[in-house]
Order: sequence, then C-alpha cells, then structure tokens
Amino acid sequence: MLDPTGPGESDGRIIQTDLRNEMSRSYLEYAMSVIVGRALPDARDGLKPVHRRILYAMYELGLSNDRPYRKCARVVGEVLGKYHPHGDTAVYDALVRMAQDFSMRMPLIDGHGNFGSIDNDPPAAMRYTESRLQSLTTASLLEDIESETVDFIDNFDGSQQEPTVMPARIPHLLLNGSSGIAVGMATNIPPHNLGELIDALLALIDNPELSDQALMAIVPGPDFPTGGQILGRKGIRETYMAGRGSITMRGVASIETLEVQGRPDRDAVVIVELPYQTNKASLIERIAELVNDKKLDGISDIRDESDRDGMRIVVELRRDAYPQIVLNNLFKLTPLQSNFSAHMLALVKGEPILLTLRHILEVFLDFRVETIERRTRYLLRKAEERNHILLGLLVALHQLDPIISIIRRAPDASTARRELQEHHGLSETQADAILQMQLRRLTALEANKIRVEHEELVNRVNEYQDILNHRDRVLEIISEELKALRNRYQSPRRTKILDIEGGLEDIDLIANERSVVLLTESGYLKRMPVNEFEATNRGTRGKAGTKNQGDEGVKLFISCNDHNTLLLFSDRGVSYALPAYHVPISSRTAKGTPVVQLLPIPREEEITSLLSVNAFEDQVQLLMLTNNGFIKRTRLSAFANIRSNGLIAINLEEGDSLRWVRLAVPGDSVLIGSLKGMTIHFRIIDEELRPLGRTARGVRAMNLRDNDSLVSMDVLPAELADQVANSLESNIEEEDGTDGHETSETSGIDGPWVLVASASGLGKRVPVNQFRLQRRAGMGLRAMRFRRKGDVLVGLKVLGLREELLLVSERGVIVRMQSDLIPQQSRAATGVRLQKLDEGDHLAEIVVVPPILEEDDSSHGSARQIPTNESNDSL
Repeated sequence: MLDPTGPGESDGRIIQTDLRNEMSRSYLEYAMSVIVGRALPDARDGLKPVHRRILYAMYELGLSNDRPYRKCARVVGEVLGKYHPHGDTAVYDALVRMAQDFSMRMPLIDGHGNFGSIDNDPPAAMRYTESRLQSLTTASLLEDIESETVDFIDNFDGSQQEPTVMPARIPHLLLNGSSGIAVGMATNIPPHNLGELIDALLALIDNPELSDQALMAIVPGPDFPTGGQILGRKGIRETYMAGRGSITMRGVASIETLEVQGRPDRDAVVIVELPYQTNKASLIERIAELVNDKKLDGISDIRDESDRDGMRIVVELRRDAYPQIVLNNLFKLTPLQSNFSAHMLALVKGEPILLTLRHILEVFLDFRVETIERRTRYLLRKAEERNHILLGLLVALHQLDPIISIIRRAPDASTARRELQEHHGLSETQADAILQMQLRRLTALEANKIRVEHEELVNRVNEYQDILNHRDRVLEIISEELKALRNRYQSPRRTKILDIEGGLEDIDLIANERSVVLLTESGYLKRMPVNEFEATNRGTRGKAGTKNQGDEGVKLFISCNDHNTLLLFSDRGVSYALPAYHVPISSRTAKGTPVVQLLPIPREEEITSLLSVNAFEDQVQLLMLTNNGFIKRTRLSAFANIRSNGLIAINLEEGDSLRWVRLAVPGDSVLIGSLKGMTIHFRIIDEELRPLGRTARGVRAMNLRDNDSLVSMDVLPAELADQVANSLESNIEEEDGTDGHETSETSGIDGPWVLVASASGLGKRVPVNQFRLQRRAGMGLRAMRFRRKGDVLVGLKVLGLREELLLVSERGVIVRMQSDLIPQQSRAATGVRLQKLDEGDHLAEIVVVPPILEEDDSSHGSARQIPTNESNDSL
C-alpha cells in the first residue's frame, strides 16, 4: 500500500522500515521464543516450561502423594488459566507423558485411570482421568520452592507469580531425559538410572578432577524405562564425551521350544522387552507386513500374549526355519533393534548449549550449590528476624512492670508502641510483638520456652553463617541430601549394556548351510543347497546340476558352507575373494549368474580354481600348482584382504597358467596326478618345498612323460603322511598285475584312502600307504590302470571314513553318494563304476561334502578341515 503522504513522509501512523530487517528481527524473536519458552529444557531442573507449570500448579492445588487424586481437567484448567496460555491438548499430553512408566524412567505424576499404553493406545479424555504428584516429585523438585531458592516472575498477564526453575535436588535432565524440536535445533536426551547419577555426583563432589573414564564407569550408559539392551559402548562414549552420538538399542528376545500336549513341537522367538519408544502394536504389524511381502521367511504365526505380568510377543517359526537367523532378521528389518540419536542440547543461562555428561553434572552441582546458599540465607534471615522478636520479648519479661505500666496508661496502641521504643530501646517490630503477646506468655513456663528458643536460634544462626562461609559445608549438605534420595528411591538398572557392536552384517542373516558352488565353462556361477541332491547308490545316473545348453559343461565344482569365503584363482595367477552367500542360490537347472557380475574379472582372464576358506590363519598355507608343473606354498593370511580388483597370487612364466590351489600346513604331503594316471607324493617341508612370497613363481613339482599333463592335486594331513612314511609300502612292487578286484593287501584297511577316478566314470579307493613318499620332481607311481582305450585320470581325493561325495559330469549331472560304497583296490586296479554317464558325457570332478559347522566352532580355520574345504580342477 502506498503512503498517501508521499515518499519520505509520515503522518505518524505509518512507520517505514526495511522489509528484510523486519523479517529477520521478527523471525529471530520467534525462534528465541520457541527455543527458550517452549522446546528446550533447562539444564538445571531438566524441565520445559509446560512441565514446570503443570507441576507447580499441582503443587499449588495441594495434590501431593498423600492427598486424594483430582481430575486432570481441573489441573489442565489451572495451568491454562494461570500460567500456560496455549491449547489444552498440549498441556494434557505433557501431563500424560509425565505419568507413563514406559515414557519416563521415574514418572513425576501418579496417574489414576487410562493414561495410554505401549501399544500407542491414546489416554482417556482429561475429564475421566485423575492425577496427583509422585512422592519423588515433591522430594526432589518442590521441597524448597518456598524458601526463596529460585526466582519467580510474572505470568503472562501479571496476575500470578511462577518459578523460572524448580529447586531440583537431582539432575532430572538425565534422569528422565528430554526431547524437543525448536527452530534450527533439537534435543534428544536419553533417561538414566537414579542411583548411578547420584553416585556420579557424589564422586564429583569428592574429586572435581575425576577423569571422564572414571565418570563413565559410574554411569555406564542410559537406563531406559522399557529395559532392553544397548549394543556396544562406542555410541555411549561419543554421547557422553561430545554431546551427541548414536546408541544402538535392542529388545530382549529368546528362542524357546513350544510344547503341544507336553511334547516339543516347534521353536518360537519370544520378545519380552522392547527398545525405548518402540510401539508394540506397530512392531507386530511390521513383522506381519514383512512376512506377507516374503521379505521375512520362516515365520508361521505371531501372537501378543502380554498381560499384567509383563510383555510377551510370541513369533512362532516354521519347523524348517533356523531360529537364530529369523531372530537376526527381526533385528535387521524391524524396530526390534533401533538407534537412539542422542543430542544433549539444553539451556544454560538462557542459551542453548550442547552438553557433555560432565558438563551436565557440573551445571547441576553449581545450581545446587546456589540453591543451598539461597535457602540458607533465607533460613538465616528468618532466624534472625525471629530472634530479634524474642530479644524484645526477653526485655519485656525482665522489665515486666514498667512495660505493663506504659501499656496501661497509654491512650492507644500507637502511643504505647512509641513509648516502648523510646523508654526501652525496642524496635517497632519488637514493640508490636510485645503488644500482641498474650498474658499466658508471662508465666514462668512460657518465659523459659522463650529463653530456650532464643538459645536455639542463636546456635542456628551461627550454623547458617558457617555454612555460608564454607563451601565444604554446602557440598556436605548436598551429599547428605543425595544419599537420602538414593536410599529411598533408587532402583536396579533395567537396560543391559552388551560389549558388542550393534551392526548386523549380512552374514548374521544367512544360515550357515552346506552348499555346492558350480562354475560353467561359459562363466556362470551358481550356488545350490547340498540337500538338493539325495544320496544314491553307486553307479546311478544322478540329477542334473545345471541346464545343458549345447556343448557347455561344468568347469569347476566346490562344496562349502555358506559363511565361508570363496577364493577364485585365474589362469593369470590373480586371486579374487567372494563371500559364499553372495553367490545367488539357483535351482538345479538354472543357468546361474555371470561371474563378471559378481567380480570385476577381465574378459581375458579365466577362473581355473575355487577354494573355500573359513578363516585366514597364519599357520595355514596355500599350495599352488601351475599347468607347466610349478608348485609353491604361500601363507593364507596374505590373502585376508583382497582388493575388489584382485590380488596377484603367483608370477607365471610366459605360456604357463595357474590351475590348482589347495589348503595345507607344514608337514602335510601333496598328491599330484597326471592325465595318464601317474601320481607323485611328497612332503610339504622346507627341504622339499620351502615357503615363498606371494608373487614368487615356484619350483618343479613332477616330471612328465611325452603327451602327459597334470590333472589333479590333493593334500594329505601330516599325521596321515607320517603313517605312510612308517609303512612297508616301499617294499610293494610298482606293478603287481592284479585283476581289478580287492586283494589281500587292501582288505581290512580302515583308511585313509585315495579316491582315484577316471573320465569314464570308473573309480576306486586305494589305501594311502600304497603311495610312498618320494622326492619332488620325480616321475611318480601309477595310480590306475585304464580299462578303456582313451580313458584318462580326472581326479585324486584323500578320503576318511564315512565321507560323503558329490560326483559331477561335464554336462552337469550330479550324484551324491557315500564313499564307503566304493570298493578298496590297489593302485594297478581298473576300478568300478561310480556314475552312470550318458553317451558322450564324462566324469568331470569329485568333491567331498563338508560337515555342518557350528557358529562358535573355534576350529573354523584349522588345516584339519582341509579335506572338506575342497577346490576343483580345471577341466
């Protein structure tokens, strides 16, 4: 609107101002009003204005814990009419929260009626509910409010006086916490345990230079009203040291076996405590949504069995579910585990400041010292005033007759007061007290009471003056009051702090099942549960393990546990790492996932070996064999941190390629087989094969005849290699001419054996002591006589008793069988049929199935599991 008086002129009603400055000033005033007057708590009493006004109004109404309840509508009306000119809903909601035992660690209001529930049920209307103050509120917040311990200011209309802060005796800012959103800032302070806070204050009083570590040992962390658990101490330490941090909270859940008609039926996850501020009904609804969306598997039913005795949520599981995996998924996907984003912002001298644990306690102690001093000065003044009157009464008792004479002849009270002051040196207050004194006070008994009271007041005045003159006395009083409150109101800690970090890795959500991993010639990788393949008799055809497309065949085949790490080695001597569970599960006939989608493998590289590792231990080593016959051993721990683009495992000469990798420890022995059935066996010791660096080339492993090449390698544990070294096998002729059946020299042997298999599907178990120990780089011994022309050796595997095998053909047909079904034969025998093969198909590989490993098995990285951590040969 234009100014009718023209630019630069004013008629007195219009004030011209810059709009930018006006908006900035007005918004800043609004922001400070919200920060100071509504959203942030005071660091001294831990209360926001609305909470402070509610408690003071209830105090004025006389609603102490020993008085009857009064309607909440009466309290809300008192607060609105006298102190808080805002909506009644805001006041009632604040009152309700102070009465909820699941919101406040120590509720300040004793509610009677429906004040809501942890299911987010709303409270009843204020006309139905009743309330009064808790005894803790009176003892710790309102005890000295009438002793001039705090300042009072006018209310919104100047008709009443209200306190600017409560004379708190304990740090309510930490006890019950606080949360609020202001303009440009917010606060979120977790609740704590009363006993721990008092102990911390007492420790600071005794030693103001107490270290932060010692302080955090006394206050280990928040104590939420709903209990639960806190994972790790990192977030707590950040919160206490810097004023902000993320604290991981977790509900308390256990795995129980449900019974039907007295018999164990199925497992269930039973939740008995929830993280702070978690809605139970919303949690159950969230679990149901995840189950319906098939994002959470293994759950058959959800029931809420909570009652007056406590919370109990039963998540019933299917019989084929893994309870711990389901529980980990509940932690990962639902509010059963959540983070409390702590931000300890509060008002200190009217300014919002981010506070540490020490700072909050120091601010409270300074305020408490000020409160004690103000209370003492008030009591001193009252004592001195009373003593002044008593001195006048004592004068009257000593000069009773003259004083009575003055009073009798005085025409009025003012004349009597003036004459008493003039003749006896009394003050106006003393003269008034004498004039108001009853005649019964003149008796000897009453006079003696006045003298006793005077003596007590003299001692009390001296006591008060001593307190004011010595800070140690003030701190001593604070300690005594804190100890009294602790003895009366402390309660055990509800929230447990676990020394584990709260992050759930993907591996925590995956069952450690036995699986097989398969790589095709065209570079497709897939994982299948080993139970997809049922155990069959020897010589059966088996099931297809991959969809055959043209001439594509199975290249590598490995058995592992899903929590293992897969090490992939390329023909160029580069190693790659991939968690086994990262390989997508596929059906038996699915093609799988291209390996280049899982790892950044260059197109010119070809994966030639797979290895399954449980743990990267220093004593375990990798045994590598190249196509040209070079072998070396390197520490497994050197491959613990493989970059995403791979790590060089071995340097190769031109034209050579890496083909086989196995796990071993010093003292083991290695069996290497060639295409024409020759095998060499030597010890992995420094004299034969010294350890080399990660990028070394290696040494010669075996000398080969013309047109022969290496096809397989396996490791024999050291204790078995010692048995071979002590045996008489060296006296056995290399060619014994047996007819392929069991001979007397192999009968009755309990193992171990070497499983020898050919491409035609024939195989046998040969006692390992028939492969005598030799020197490296020799020609070796014959491991198998071939029954058919053109047949070749495809693999050697070290077996123990009751081993379980998986046989896979080039076309991906897989047979699962027990190794005990394979007959024992000599080295020169031709073997028996292991797998019935289709025309044109050939046996590609034999893999030993690993046992199921427990999560807490300390031997995960042990070399004694080498027979179960099988890798595969390139075909």
